[in-house]
Amino acid sequence: MHHHLKSSPESVHWGWFDAALPHAITIDSGDSVTIEALSGGPANLPGEGFHVPPELLHVHEKSQRRLPGHILTGPVGVRGAMPGDVLEVRILDVRLRQDWGYTFVRPLAGALPGEIDAFEQIITRLDGERNVGTLPWGLEIPLRPFFGVMGVSPPKAWGSISSIQPRAHGGNLDNKELIPGATLYLPVFNEGAGFSVGDGHAVQGDGEVCTTAIETALTGTFEIHLRKDLRLDYPAAETPTHLVTMGMDPDLDTAAKDALRRMVDRLVQETGLSRPRALMLMSLVADVRVSQLVNEHKGIHVMCPKSALSPQPAK
Repeated sequence: MHHHLKSSPESVHWGWFDAALPHAITIDSGDSVTIEALSGGPANLPGEGFHVPPELLHVHEKSQRRLPGHILTGPVGVRGAMPGDVLEVRILDVRLRQDWGYTFVRPLAGALPGEIDAFEQIITRLDGERNVGTLPWGLEIPLRPFFGVMGVSPPKAWGSISSIQPRAHGGNLDNKELIPGATLYLPVFNEGAGFSVGDGHAVQGDGEVCTTAIETALTGTFEIHLRKDLRLDYPAAETPTHLVTMGMDPDLDTAAKDALRRMVDRLVQETGLSRPRALMLMSLVADVRVSQLVNEHKGIHVMCPKSALSPQPAK
């Protein structure tokens, strides 16, 4: 069955995740759902000549911004999901909802926090038909839309948490590999899982170094499967060509070590190689990439090509 969840003051939570949030809709495992998402506060609106979704203005007027963070649509409950399960989120489609996006820098933020003296924002015109964005100085860049935030409800003991820091529940992963065709795996911490999305990016480079990508409103379609045969304590993903493990921590070295250990574990499981040989294989074929440097908990993702997974006997 297919479902459609529109963005509205009743279906968004602005800035936070919380296990106590009621589900906006409930679906069955294997169903697909199209989710509309919004982006930005009043200060991020463009001038004349752009389309602003009316519901964005309604959210600004009526929705509580409990913590600094993103406008998230959801949560989507999945019948039968229980703590210890895994949510398999197949990303089927991601599309622009508006013809503009914003990017800003501000003091004390980003990868160079001490080198920006004042807030500055630019508006990029987005052309969905040509799949390009035109920057204010005329440069055209190709677009690659994806959701920066995809996550489930966090453990109850955490209470309300900001959507800014990525953690074990997913959240602000800012991983540009999570485009249509990719699959995200999220550990479930609460009954129903509670899947939410937001933080639409028209395009982003690894690192997201100024704090923002081209932030914009997106519509995404997902096919969601409940996996009771998997055990996972941290987000993972795969693309048609690669396995992806992740690590997030205030210290980038710790994030890298965590992501690497998770890929070693995955390769040992998939290939039968010993841990030393799995690490050697990764040194030859895998890439260690910086997802983002700017969300307080920095992100690393390791990408290993599936072509390297032919089974080998353990030695």
